[in-house]
Amino acid sequence: MAMAAMGFTPPIKCNAIPIVNCNFENHHALDASYVKRAADLSDKSAGFTSPHPNFGCVIATTGGAGKVFGEGYLYAQGTKPAEVQAVEAAGEYCRGATAYVNMEPGDCYGDYTAVSSFIKAGITRVVIGIRHPLQHLRGKAIQTLRTEGLQVDVLGEDIRSISIEDALKSCLVVNAPLLYRSACQAPFSVLKYAMTLDGKIAATSGHASWISSKKSRCRVFELRGRSDAVIVGGNTVRKDNPRLTPRHGGGHLPMRIVMSQTLDLPEVANLWDVREVPTIVMTQRGARRSFQKFLASKGVEVVEFDILNPKDVVDYLYDRGYLSILWECGGTLSASAISSGVIHKVHAFVAPKIIGGKNAPSPVGELGMVEMTQALELIDVCYEQIGPDVLISGYLQPIPDLAPVIPSVDETSAIDPSLSPYDSPLIFFYKTWDPYGSFSNFSPHPIRLPDENGDYVTWSSVEHYYQANKFVGSSNPNARSYIEAIHSAKSPEEAARMGRKTQREHPEMVRTDWESVKTEVMYKALKCKFSIYPHLHSMLLSTSGSILVEASPHDLFWGGGRDGEGLNYLGRLLMKLRSEFLGDDDTQKPEISAGYCEF
Repeated sequence: MAMAAMGFTPPIKCNAIPIVNCNFENHHALDASYVKRAADLSDKSAGFTSPHPNFGCVIATTGGAGKVFGEGYLYAQGTKPAEVQAVEAAGEYCRGATAYVNMEPGDCYGDYTAVSSFIKAGITRVVIGIRHPLQHLRGKAIQTLRTEGLQVDVLGEDIRSISIEDALKSCLVVNAPLLYRSACQAPFSVLKYAMTLDGKIAATSGHASWISSKKSRCRVFELRGRSDAVIVGGNTVRKDNPRLTPRHGGGHLPMRIVMSQTLDLPEVANLWDVREVPTIVMTQRGARRSFQKFLASKGVEVVEFDILNPKDVVDYLYDRGYLSILWECGGTLSASAISSGVIHKVHAFVAPKIIGGKNAPSPVGELGMVEMTQALELIDVCYEQIGPDVLISGYLQPIPDLAPVIPSVDETSAIDPSLSPYDSPLIFFYKTWDPYGSFSNFSPHPIRLPDENGDYVTWSSVEHYYQANKFVGSSNPNARSYIEAIHSAKSPEEAARMGRKTQREHPEMVRTDWESVKTEVMYKALKCKFSIYPHLHSMLLSTSGSILVEASPHDLFWGGGRDGEGLNYLGRLLMKLRSEFLGDDDTQKPEISAGYCEF
């Protein structure tokens, strides 16, 4: 990305201006180094949870050589904010110090926990790498901090210097998925392939194991661990029988997606084993109904499209809330994805091998180009030697501008066209970073409720409480260990993964009355959550007259589904709770004392 395009002024040589400006340059260089440190810290959570906005924070002094007092990074949505961690680590040294963050704080709590931690700790200055890319959060934390008397400097706006270039780039790269999603309404899509020196991804026979080295394959596992989903085509399933798992020991396992128009797929495949990792098969409407039933019997989700193409698949995954997609497909599908304009970045592993073969496949199929002047050029290209191989990476589409034009909620919500202007307005919620993200069970709001013995227990989120209650009262003596494990889960995502996996693999652990009581369990947790947090209570009441819909395209019980076919029970329960709070049923309002919910 050209520096001039981002509003940078040309660098000034120190020996041509007074010494005071040299000091400013040194001061800015120190600021930039701390912001880059915050960006590097924020990247530590990759591979442990599904990708999310990455936040890192460093608290330090800038006098002399500077000194770091506290650091922190956000592990996942629902865990302690990076800013709070850094403040706690720095303690009394916060007073008069400077806080450095790679991105403007964007609290999902709704009560500005991160911003408040700076103010209460006595931080006097905050340096921010980039503004928050989501329009409903953009600039709000900056304004709040400045209103409270703190000095706030943003790289490229308040600090303009050549020394900030690397730090600003790090801030953009570490949150590239969120930037692309915000500006383009599409997940960040990366095409990865390994090829020989003569540009082949397999021999003429189709044999492809192994082109790249073991070290390169380990890097691929890391790329998978940073992605929400990994996409392959049917030919890859038939010839390679991949597992598509990270195999790196991290906690995050990306969704595995197979695109196949005809469903000409084998009945025996590693991807049909969904005990550890789920699989979605995307196909054309009406393709091999019998095979669709077979996949469903294996626990594989099947999604039909009128016409299967990369653009519609990416749009669907955007609606599903995904931030980043890794494409590990063959030449035909990769060419289609590139032609559709959905690929943002390329990772090409080049092995020092020559295999030849007139008909040996290449990594990208026909693009319709006849002259070299039509070739697509990567930008911001990087080269890295990995064992005997060379990794070449670069962007087909630049990281979006820092001030993307983001449509309003009404423009992006898939509102049913059959609704008339006289119908009640719809309010959609799904991911915690959305405007009404606090309505999500994954929002980071601890609740305190009595267990089966009447003892009060604090749960990190509604999702923790709900998943654990699947096993409360189970006759299986081992159920208690699963409840404790879910209670200790570091994030709502992990709690959900544990609960769903245990329910799927060990149905004998689930309480016998679960299907009849699960909505009651959910309602109790929601009632507690929206009772003990005043700002959430007010937010819920502010939606009076609107229909609340959880915009999950795949959860047809709690969510509204992709085309409105879902039961939307979470939205229904919230509307019921809203009605109760508005006074329709005063007799059942909970008594709240010191964060306890008594029913």
